[in-house]
Amino acid sequence: MIKLPLNIDFSGKVVVVTGAGGLICGAMARAFAQSGAKVAALDLNEEAVKKLADELTAEGFICKGYKANVLEKESLDAVHSAVLADLGACDILVNGAGGNNPRATTDNEYQHEAVEGKKSFFDLDQSGVDFVFKLNFQGTLIPTQVFAKDMVEKKSGSILNISSMNAYTPLTKIPAYSAAKAGISNFTQWLATHFAGTGIRCNAIAPGFLVSAQNRSLLFNEDGTPTARSKKILNGTPTGRFVDADELLGATLFLCDDRSASAITGVVLPIDCGFASYSGV
Repeated sequence: MIKLPLNIDFSGKVVVVTGAGGLICGAMARAFAQSGAKVAALDLNEEAVKKLADELTAEGFICKGYKANVLEKESLDAVHSAVLADLGACDILVNGAGGNNPRATTDNEYQHEAVEGKKSFFDLDQSGVDFVFKLNFQGTLIPTQVFAKDMVEKKSGSILNISSMNAYTPLTKIPAYSAAKAGISNFTQWLATHFAGTGIRCNAIAPGFLVSAQNRSLLFNEDGTPTARSKKILNGTPTGRFVDADELLGATLFLCDDRSASAITGVVLPIDCGFASYSGV
């Protein structure tokens, strides 16, 4: 059980969460389930979402785990059919699948610091860059194509995408991820406009710096001490700390609730401990 930041009743709603095998989206799936929703937890890691579903079911909530590849429409079509049979038509879609890849990351922050044997901008692997763009952008577009059809038929629904503070100001070392997340912010506004006449709202949250399995090696040394990059982040954050995954839940529940956020669509909400507000001076 997690302590919910908002008391919103999602009873009767079917919520589909992609990337639910991970820390952030797993917490989101749990929050919706504890709020009364019937949750479909999707991830390529079937073991992780099955474990989540088993835990929530044992606690008396409704959640089913499904193996899904957000880059393969055929896979999502099959999962969509299963969700329809198991839980019903989708009311809320959280596009949480995404992430970076070391193949699309430089070793140096600036080209003039490049040294032989380290990966520079000119050494970035094309397949790695392609993967990061596809995972973040197409991994949001394709699930929306599959599950938003239910919402169009219902003439109501909510879509929540996951952008990033990188979308506002790109970070060094991760050009593909930063650009892909900027695309998600733009796509969120596009969807909000495209679906405006159907009763579907589309918004996004832009998390600040969280510590996760994907970025831990960038933020902490093997002995647990913060890296130079981690120190720069915290020095540039007025509150002097990282964002906790549970701190994303209030905005998630609020933006997906048709009563609380009925007139809010096309918004990208930063959740960054003040990082974007600080000029460094």
